[in-house]
Amino acid sequence: MSQFMRVGFLGAGGIAQAHAYALDAMKFYYADAPQIEKVVVASPTSLSRESFAQRFGFSEAIPPDKIWQRDDLDALYLLGPNDTHTPQLLAAVQMPHLKRIFVEKPLGVSYQDLDALDGITQDDHGKFIVMGFQYLQKSAIRAALNHWKSGVFGEPVHFRAEYLHSSYLDSAYRLKHKDRLQPAPINGAAADLGSHSLSLLVAFLGENLAIRTAAASGGFEDVPQASDLCTTALIEDLGSGAIGTLVSSRISAGTGDHFTLEIYGTEGTLRFNTSHPDSYLSYLPLEGWRQHDVNSDYQPHSKFPSDYMPSGWLRALVHHHYLFLGGDTTGSFIPDLTHGMVVQKLLMQIASHLHSN
Repeated sequence: MSQFMRVGFLGAGGIAQAHAYALDAMKFYYADAPQIEKVVVASPTSLSRESFAQRFGFSEAIPPDKIWQRDDLDALYLLGPNDTHTPQLLAAVQMPHLKRIFVEKPLGVSYQDLDALDGITQDDHGKFIVMGFQYLQKSAIRAALNHWKSGVFGEPVHFRAEYLHSSYLDSAYRLKHKDRLQPAPINGAAADLGSHSLSLLVAFLGENLAIRTAAASGGFEDVPQASDLCTTALIEDLGSGAIGTLVSSRISAGTGDHFTLEIYGTEGTLRFNTSHPDSYLSYLPLEGWRQHDVNSDYQPHSKFPSDYMPSGWLRALVHHHYLFLGGDTTGSFIPDLTHGMVVQKLLMQIASHLHSN
């Protein structure tokens, strides 16, 4: 891993704060973490970018259009609104000195975005591109994925992925986040939450998935009719014939932030949910049901605070940054540009079904 990394942010919102935290925290967990120089943050709003730079230690704050001429960045994080991700990625791959690009999910908002990205390959630009699917780096998910990939569960038969929030039940919250009340795939539950679920399903089951149908439910008088508050989709694994469901909801009372993944195979079953975020369950005929307590079992081993402590949401994000900035990727699933495009195609299929209903 490089001992020094010059970093730029394009975006200064809430998710950018989480990424700034992860960069600062990385040195506590990994002895070989690079020294981070936070060079520049870019955002359309002067006050927002200036306050972000001062608060989180960036040397400079600039408008977005000024970042493309920079020759002093090794890594660039694309953290703005969903509709900026593809055009900014297309611009970033043209920056000759840039080595690494981090793209927040989702990758785009249209089939035109996918068409524009089709021609991008690493052979053309030589850059390491990673998508912001940090759920793949949760310790229990990493262990469960490797367990599933061992083949002991057989072929998938059916599966279920649910990512549930409750925040948009609150009218004050809806008013504060009116900009997110847009139809899929521009924003909404499927793009925001469902993209994580789709990413995990692609990692576990492979890229040969297809959306058979999808429908939306839930609504309020103060929410535009086409807004995606809750989406349910039926998914087929074209390779095995397995059928599964995806539920992405911003209006599920009592959930807070809850994710569930279940895969039932011909030889056994695997389950994970965030009620027990540091473990997963497996069933095999000769073992019965087993709980696998994983905790913070990351590689390389972290002694801060210890590898048996609960890992948490931010811990997975820290490891995601470690991998992005050159850490040892052995045993890790890396959500690269190809992975992001597979997820985006599935999101577009969901959106097409929603708009046709």
